[in-house]
Amino acid sequence: MSAAPLPTLMVVPTGIGCAVGGYAGDALPSARLLAAASDFLITHPNVMNGAALYWSDPRIHYVEGYGLDRFAAGTWCLRPVRSQRIGLLLDAGIEPDLSQRQIQVAEACRATLGLDVGPVLRSDQPLGVSLHSGPSGASWGSLERPDALLRAGERLRDAGATAIAVVARFPEEPGSDALTSYRQGSGVDALAGAEAVISHLLVRQLQIPCAHAPALAPLPLDPQLDPRAAAEELGYTFLACVLVGLSRAPGLINTNAALPGDVHASQIGAAVVPAGALGGEAVLACVERGIPVISVANPSLLSVTSEVLGLTSGVFQASSYGEAAGLIVALREGISPAALGRPLPPLQEIQ
Repeated sequence: MSAAPLPTLMVVPTGIGCAVGGYAGDALPSARLLAAASDFLITHPNVMNGAALYWSDPRIHYVEGYGLDRFAAGTWCLRPVRSQRIGLLLDAGIEPDLSQRQIQVAEACRATLGLDVGPVLRSDQPLGVSLHSGPSGASWGSLERPDALLRAGERLRDAGATAIAVVARFPEEPGSDALTSYRQGSGVDALAGAEAVISHLLVRQLQIPCAHAPALAPLPLDPQLDPRAAAEELGYTFLACVLVGLSRAPGLINTNAALPGDVHASQIGAAVVPAGALGGEAVLACVERGIPVISVANPSLLSVTSEVLGLTSGVFQASSYGEAAGLIVALREGISPAALGRPLPPLQEIQ
C-alpha cells in the first residue's frame, strides 16, 4: 500500500535570478517531480507559468504568492475546486492589435481546452507599469494607477469572476544589455518583480486567485537564445499558461470559515526552497511550525541561508531537486532523512 500524500510547499522566489525557476516555467520539471514524490504539491505561478507552455496536473495546486504566504501563516486555507470562472482584465494601455492577441488566446483556451473564461474588462486608465532593480540586482516594479487595477478587479468579481487573469502593458528595451543577457541565460527576469506587485495587490484586496501575464511586442530572432528563455518567445502572448493555471486554482478561504476538505497550513509536510532564499514569509512560517524545510542548491542573487538565519535543526540540504524529491519520499514513508547519510552520528544521551 502506498503512503498517504504529503502536502509539500515549493517556493522559488520571483525576480532573483534563480538558476532553476528564474525563467518562464523552467522550474516545471522540478515541480512535476516533487508532485510525483509527494502526491500533493502547493506552488505559485512563478514556478508553473511557461508563457505559451503549461502543464496541468491535479496534484499541483496553483496559489499566487501573497495567498501562499497567508496560507503558510495559517490565515487562509485552500479549497479545491473543479473549475474557476476566469475574468480577463486588460490594461487600457495595451495597443489594439496586441490587446486583440490576448483576447484570441482566451478564445482559444475556451474552444480548445474548455476553460470557463469571461467576462473581459479593460481598466478605465492605463496602469502605468514601471520596472526597477534593487542594489542586489533583484527586479521589482511599481504602478502609476493601482486604483484602476483594483477597480477593474472588483468589477470583474462583482460580474461573477471567481479568478482573475491580468494582462498589463510592460515597458520594453529590446536592445538593452540586460535583456540580451537574460535571453542568453545570464540575467534576471526584469518583469517578474512588477508582475508580483500586480498579483499581490489583487489577491490582497479581493481574496480570489489571480495571476499576471505581461503584454509585450515579439522580439527579433536570437540564434544564441538560452533554452530556458525559449518558452517566452513561442507566440504573441504569455496568457495561455495563466488561464490554465487559474482554471483549477484552489479558492482562498478565511481559516475561520473552513469546511471539511479544505487544506490547512497544519497539514504541510515539508517546504522546498532555494538554499539562498530562506527568508520569505511562507518559509519562516513553516520554520515556526516545525515543518521540515528542504534547502536546495539553486543559485540566485540572494544568500539568506540556514546559517545566516541561525537555523540549526529542521533544515535538510539537497544538492538538486532530484535529491529533494528523494527526501520528500523519505519523509512520506516515515524514514528519517538523517538515516540516509554517512557517517551516521551516534545517539546523544541526556545527562
